Order: sequence, then C-alpha cells, then structure tokens
Amino acid sequence: MAKQQRMPQQLSREQSFAKLTQSPRFDMIVVGGGATGLGTALDAASRGLSVAVFESHDFASGTSSRATKLVHGGVRYLAQGHIPLVREALRERSRLLSNAPHNAHPLQFVMPSFQWWERPFYGVGLKMYDALSGSHGLGATEFLSSAEVRQVLPGVRSDGLSGGVRYWDGQFNDARLAIDLARTAASFGALVFNYCKVDRLIEDAGKVVGVHVVDQETKQGYDVQSNCVINATGVWVDGLRGADVSAANPHLNIPHLVRPSRGVHLVVSRDFMPTDSAMLIPKTRDGRVLFIVPWLGHLILGTTDTPVDTASREPQADTADVDFILGEAAHYLKRAPTRADVLSIWSGLRPLVQDVSAGQSQSTKAISREHTIEIAANGLLTVTGGKWTTYRAMSEDVMAHALAAKLLPLTAAQDCVTETLPILGADSPCNTPSIAAAADPDFVRYAVEHEFARTASDVLARRSRALFLDAKAAKKLAPAVAEAMTKLGIRDPDATSLVHLARQYQSCP
Repeated sequence: MAKQQRMPQQLSREQSFAKLTQSPRFDMIVVGGGATGLGTALDAASRGLSVAVFESHDFASGTSSRATKLVHGGVRYLAQGHIPLVREALRERSRLLSNAPHNAHPLQFVMPSFQWWERPFYGVGLKMYDALSGSHGLGATEFLSSAEVRQVLPGVRSDGLSGGVRYWDGQFNDARLAIDLARTAASFGALVFNYCKVDRLIEDAGKVVGVHVVDQETKQGYDVQSNCVINATGVWVDGLRGADVSAANPHLNIPHLVRPSRGVHLVVSRDFMPTDSAMLIPKTRDGRVLFIVPWLGHLILGTTDTPVDTASREPQADTADVDFILGEAAHYLKRAPTRADVLSIWSGLRPLVQDVSAGQSQSTKAISREHTIEIAANGLLTVTGGKWTTYRAMSEDVMAHALAAKLLPLTAAQDCVTETLPILGADSPCNTPSIAAAADPDFVRYAVEHEFARTASDVLARRSRALFLDAKAAKKLAPAVAEAMTKLGIRDPDATSLVHLARQYQSCP
C-alpha cells in the first residue's frame, strides 16, 4: 500500500465528526493529544494507516505545553551516566531542529563559574557532550573568561565570577509544535479531536476492540472501533490501564507505571538578563539544575522536581517552589527578581516511569527519563515517560511494538518517514504572535479555522503564548478573544475560565 498523500484542506470539527460517524473503524486509535500521542498519530498516518486521535481537553493542555522549552540531549543525564538516552536525544534534537525550523532553533548556553574547579570540571563533561553529538553537534564547547561571560550574560553576578563554559543546545515552542503536529497528522488523513473524552474501552472476548468517546461540547457519544488502541495520556495513563480491568477483576492490584513529578517555572522581564543566551546552573545549593532561559522576549526561570501523589489538570506551585527558584536566581543574577516581578507561573507534571519493585519511596531525581511501552493482556498499548525531544523516536517505537504484537495491518510495516518529514506550521500567520496580537481577529480566525482552537484559553495559552508570558495581559485580552470566537460561531468560548486561570498563573503563593 502506498503512503497516503497529504490532504489539500483541513476538515472542520463538524466535518470530522461526520466522517467519524460514517466510518467509525480505524487502523489505530490514539488516546491523548500531547507530544507522544500526536507524534504516534503522525507516524501511523504518514504510513498510510487510518487514525483517530481523541484528547479530552485541548491539545498539549497538560504536560506538553509546560516544558522548559528546551530541545536537548540532557546534560544532566550525561552526569548520571545515561549514555544511550543522551545519544538518542542528541540525534532527535537534530531531527527536530531540521523538521520544524519555524518552531525550534539552536540556543547558546553558558555555565558561569564561581569556584576555580567548576570551569575545567564542567568543561570536560561538555566536551564529552560534543563528542556524543558527533555529526549532530550544533557548535563546539568553549571556555570563557570572566569578561567574556559578562559580555554574553550581561545580567550575571560579577562578584566572584571566575569564567565559564559555553555550549549549544536547542529551544522550541512546545504547544505550538504540538498544534503543528496535529495539523500535519490531519494533512495525512488522521481525524484529530480535542475536547473529546474517551470514557471507557470497548472489549470483546477480553480484547480491546475500540473506545467509547464523548464530545465534550455536545455531550454526544460515539463508539469507535479499532484493534489497536494507544494509551498516550501522559500522567493519566494508569487510569485507562486500570479502569476496565479493575471493574472486571476487583481483586487485582495493578501497579502504577507513573509517578508524577511537578516542575515549576516562573517568567520575568528580559531586563534581568538582556541577552539571547541562556544560563545553566548545573548544581544549585540543594543539588538540582536550574535554567535561566530567554524565550519570546521574556526570561524563564526553572525548574523544580517535586514528587506529587495525584495528577491534577492545573498543578499548583507552592511557596517552597517559588522561593527556591527566586532564591537561586538571586544567587546568580546582579539584580534579584522578587515576587512582584513575576509575570506568570506555570506548573507541569512529568510522567516519570518508576520501577514498580522500588515502591513509592523512589526519588524523582533517580527515576529514569526514558520511556516505557506496555502491552496489556487485553491488547491496550500504553506508552509513557520520555521527554519532548525524543517524541518522534518514542512514536516510532510505539509503531514497532504494535506491529510486533500484530495490532496493526502489515501495511504499517513500511518504513517510517518521520525522520525527515517537515512539520506544517511555517505557513501560519504570526506563528507565535506578540501578546497584544493574540487578540487580533485575523489571528483568532486562523486559530479557530486551522488550529483547532475552541476556547479563549486555547488561543491565549497555546495558539499564542500570552498566558505563559504575562498572565495579567492575557486576562485583559480574554473578552476580546471570546468576542472574536463568538462571531466565528463558537458557542461558548469560555473567557470566564481563562480569567480565573490567568489569576492563578500570575499570583505567587
């Protein structure tokens, strides 16, 4: 079977549901519209398979929009000895930068040194990072004098500065890339639905043969059939893994695959470090890694790594998180940011795959960042863990496992094409607009008609990044965005929830 050709025009939501009703059987159903789910849908659709994606909220509304915005091989994973993970991530970094140049670009990082031994110690490690990069390297590691560090990082604290090390990694716009992945999958014929919740699996003779989904806007339900159902719901994978099995066999105790870890980020003005280079603090006072990263005209400070017991749609930063980030930033910047300087706060939950035999006491810093694939007795394929940089490789691995388990037709065995497949999105007007431009009616129209936006939050948080950059400004724009969406026929743009969310993103605990 030949690979499917791109479709000339994207279907509307109404057209997609009409097609779903007419032909409710697919080669693959993907549950979850984050990085891994959308990447898997694109891999399958580009091989010519029929694919449906169902996301209960908006695409990338969970973990996949709340990263540190880095495309990286993982310097800290190198220090932990995870060489295969670093090699894979460096290869995938190169592919992502090549396939989505409108959403990803190289970024220069500097590690400032305040102890005599730091520059040679970290420099040797980063030279190893260069060596592992091989032909995928973005630039050579260099040793910098204190004067050179001050020139590259004009906001760095000068007192005690002895020099630094410069190296290269990548940066990207996570939510924008997710939307473009959804568009690219749709261009190969995949039906992609946000605000469409899978509330149960459908089984026959103990095997998964489909899912029941509910359109969250109309509350209409649909039975959708497939022998290959992919559970790519991130920190929520254990719910889909255990729901039906536990109901049928209440005596079973299904160990959880995922232990969520909360990562918090703060956004402040670029004035604190007016540069296009990023700062990496390799070891904070409590042994963590901290980044100070320029992004879309602002600075991101982060992140934390705090285990949590339950997954929340809107995980909250606590006082300790904010104090830690501000305290460490104050230790390395000439002018210390305070709570009053924070423009936005966001928290994301990493789906860390834990060793079940290790129990719940495992430190999140010790849990592997590699992904895991599980195929249950009923045929449900679950994928979780990993990180944005390796989403494409994870998707290819999902396809390999599904083929090996005979969950897919043999036509899927043709070669994967995503290594060099361009991601759509360069054609989008103002792919990442300024905060003020996010409420422009033309931008809103494009977000609705071509990028699946259904609420004011979709536009201001993920089609633009206004909420993540300046929550107060996003709150002011919400009524105008909702009005523009109403004129386009969106029945309930839900600006009220965006206003509430903006208050949460801006307030310091």
